Amino acid sequence: MSLIIVESPTKAKTLARFLGGEYQIEASMGHVRDLPESKLGVDVEHDFAPEYVVADKKKETVKKLQEIKADKIILATDPDREGEAISWHIAALLDGKKVQRITFHEITESAIKAALAAPGTINMQLVDAQQARRILDRLVGYKLSPLLWRKVRKGLSAGRVQSVAVRLIVEREREILAFKPEEYWELVAQFKDFEAKLTKTEIKTKEEIDAIVESLKVASYKVSNIEKKEIKRSPYPPFTTSTLQQAASNLFGWSAKRTMQVAQNLYEQGLITYHRTDSTNLAIEAVSRVRDYISSEFGPKYLPAEPKFYKTKSKVAQEAHEAIRPTEVLGSRDQGSDRDQNRLYELIWKRFVACQTAEAVYEQTGVDIPAVQYLFRAYGNKQVFDGWQKLYEREEGVELPALAVGDLLELLKLIPSQHFTEPPPRFTEASLIKALEEYGIGRPSTYAPIISTVQDRQYVEKV
Repeated sequence: MSLIIVESPTKAKTLARFLGGEYQIEASMGHVRDLPESKLGVDVEHDFAPEYVVADKKKETVKKLQEIKADKIILATDPDREGEAISWHIAALLDGKKVQRITFHEITESAIKAALAAPGTINMQLVDAQQARRILDRLVGYKLSPLLWRKVRKGLSAGRVQSVAVRLIVEREREILAFKPEEYWELVAQFKDFEAKLTKTEIKTKEEIDAIVESLKVASYKVSNIEKKEIKRSPYPPFTTSTLQQAASNLFGWSAKRTMQVAQNLYEQGLITYHRTDSTNLAIEAVSRVRDYISSEFGPKYLPAEPKFYKTKSKVAQEAHEAIRPTEVLGSRDQGSDRDQNRLYELIWKRFVACQTAEAVYEQTGVDIPAVQYLFRAYGNKQVFDGWQKLYEREEGVELPALAVGDLLELLKLIPSQHFTEPPPRFTEASLIKALEEYGIGRPSTYAPIISTVQDRQYVEKV
């Protein structure tokens, strides 16, 4: 019997479903070794050598793995830094038993079997990268935390990532405090059935706007130019961890922690793919199935000529997993066992189907209306084809009345409005996660804990 070791029970169940009884599959329950909790565990005098120990709560798991009699041991943890390090630690504890390493970026039957057919070795570059990050975590925590105890209060701890998150918030707050608002005015001309806005004119004071309004009261308004063009709107890429957390925050008002708890439940039920990912890649099999669904459900015009593939924007993304998607696109949109699960599942389902649906098409109209030395402009936006937006509530466009160059317009009213420039907004959970991702700070699995930690330790206050 061959033994496959993965890092989580849910992943073990998935592999068992695809491989049947051909292999014995066991879960390590995450890392089996780590730095000791009670001391630094890093020899700073000798090249920062780490000291690893098996945690008490992992001793039973390690003993079980060591005692299994297997002809072949296959390590199938995630193909990112953490997954590679887990495999390396497991291999070190198996008393010199020969192991094979397999990796797959999508948990599909074909990907798993292809990986089993071409095993490799542990990637020590990824292991070293994980060790460096873990050692840095420990050095920052152990060396800086006592400073926090003296300067702030006992019980606090510094962290390599949470400290940067707090700094981003502090810097934003300083920007807000230093901001000085500036006055400006806008002017709208109201005609029958539509409005046009004054363009290319900076108006700073009430005196300036009053003078402009006075000169425009007796002006004539004639259409000088009409410009029409087709605008195509592409669908959004499938969800990653950060974009799912941002969408759930914006649409449902959920915290990152709540989103991940609900996603975990969906994942454990086998309804969605792994929910901690920084990749927008999709399994070819899944893309093929959803294209068949789009064609049969909505019609051929909603199906692009070629599948859509999305490039992950982050330069530091590990792309160990595919994007978050439903495991079965043909199922009902209400797949969860409670209201929260249903809402999040439908959000993921729509995003996945939409990402492979044709573009939405709009006709945009721009109308120029000169008056004295000023220029007003009106915009219209008419949906010609809904495309991927068919999956969402219809977006209301702004349609202009039938106009022609040379039309003389009757001015009904001039509407001036006073405004002041505003400081950058404080971070929400969603916008902070977006900033962390843009700076390459943290990983998909750490966004929610970062947000929770900085609040739980009262470094920041959520208002």
